[in-house]
Amino acid sequence: MIEARLNELGIILPQASAPAAKYANAVIVNGIMYVSGKGPDTSERGKLGSDFTTEQGYDFARNAGLEVLAVVRDVLGSLDRVKRVVKVQGFINASASYQEHHKVLNGFSDLMLEVFGDQGVHARSVFGAVSVRDNLPLIIDSIFQVEE
Repeated sequence: MIEARLNELGIILPQASAPAAKYANAVIVNGIMYVSGKGPDTSERGKLGSDFTTEQGYDFARNAGLEVLAVVRDVLGSLDRVKRVVKVQGFINASASYQEHHKVLNGFSDLMLEVFGDQGVHARSVFGAVSVRDNLPLIIDSIFQVEE
C-alpha cells in the first residue's frame, strides 16, 4: 500500500546512503526501528539563518526524509512493513539568532504524512545546533514501528 502510494505521489527514492562512520544505518529492536541520523543529499553546506532561508531548510528536511525512507526500504525490503512513524528529532545547523527550526522540520513531517497518512503522525523534537556533521544544514533522527 505504501509502495503504491509513493508511485501515486511521483516520489522516487534514492539509493540508501551508507553510514558515514562505524555504525549501522538502522537497528530494529522489538518491532521498533531506530534510523541513524540522516542529512539531505546535497553538496550545499552551511547554517539556516545565515546561509539558507527557512524555505530552503524545509526543502533540505524533505530531502533528508527521502534519505530516511530509502534506508527504511533498504533494511525492510518494502515500506509496506512500516506500521507508523513514531518519533522524529531534527538538529538544525543554525545561526544563534535563528528561530524557525520548527518550520524547517515541517519538510520532513509533511513528507511522512503524505507517504503514510495517519500512520505518519509522529512525536517530534527540534533543536538548533551550533554545528553538525560535515556542516550539513540539518540532521534528522527517526524512529518507526515496523512489522518484524
